[in-house]
Amino acid sequence: MKKLVLICLAAVTLFGCGVNKQAQQIKALEKCRYRVISASNISVAGTDVKRLMNNQDINLGSLPALAFGLLRKDVPLRATVNMEIENPAGNLAAINQFEYKILINNQELADGFVDRQVSIAAGQTVTVPVAVNVNVYQFISNARVMSEISDFLRGGDRKGLVTLKIKPSIMVGGTLIKYPGYITIDKEFSSKILL
Repeated sequence: MKKLVLICLAAVTLFGCGVNKQAQQIKALEKCRYRVISASNISVAGTDVKRLMNNQDINLGSLPALAFGLLRKDVPLRATVNMEIENPAGNLAAINQFEYKILINNQELADGFVDRQVSIAAGQTVTVPVAVNVNVYQFISNARVMSEISDFLRGGDRKGLVTLKIKPSIMVGGTLIKYPGYITIDKEFSSKILL
């Protein structure tokens, strides 16, 4: 009987240590600095975005795949948004997975889920690629939105805003706990960067 009580006490102590460790990781996660450092591999309907731009204007009619996508109302945009996480805290910060939303000029473009464990040691910085795959037909088929995009591209050094919102989750005692609310990361970009 004594052995059973000792085993139960040891299990409770180990479980308590694990929960305490996860609580420290959450606190470290709250202190991390997040920023969007770049977007790469951007393609629309399977074509590199740089090929879609002609004389700082969007040339949609020149690509058969894009025209076919417009007919099907399915124009896939694929990109990789590279997010940097810096941990200035004294403890390890860890994310088991996270939900995300991507907005351009405060208009939601995509949302998704990254099921990847990310660990950021104290004083370290890591880059996490976020794969984006979204149907942008609703944006391309909207004349007002297309006019705004063309004006942006023709405007020389005009600025835009990309916002990445993430909601991290961590494992606490075998249960996945979501961070309350979203962590918002804003990145201003210029039309000169895209061309």
